[in-house]
Amino acid sequence: MSKKSTLEKIEKETEKLTPEEQLKLVEDLIHRLNANGIIKEKEDWGKLYSLGKGLWKEDAQDYVNKLRKDRF
Repeated sequence: MSKKSTLEKIEKETEKLTPEEQLKLVEDLIHRLNANGIIKEKEDWGKLYSLGKGLWKEDAQDYVNKLRKDRF
């Protein structure tokens, strides 16, 4: 009889949880990983607001062609 790893045991136990309990577990794990610095904080999307303002004043195909030309 093979010995199950701790992770395998936990995975088996999570199958017994309701979807709401599973979601709560995932949220708790994410917060724990974040607190330990394993996952970085969410990007501040406010910094990206209006970053491309006016970008599409030129023809989209001309823009793509220019990007491709600049790569070579």
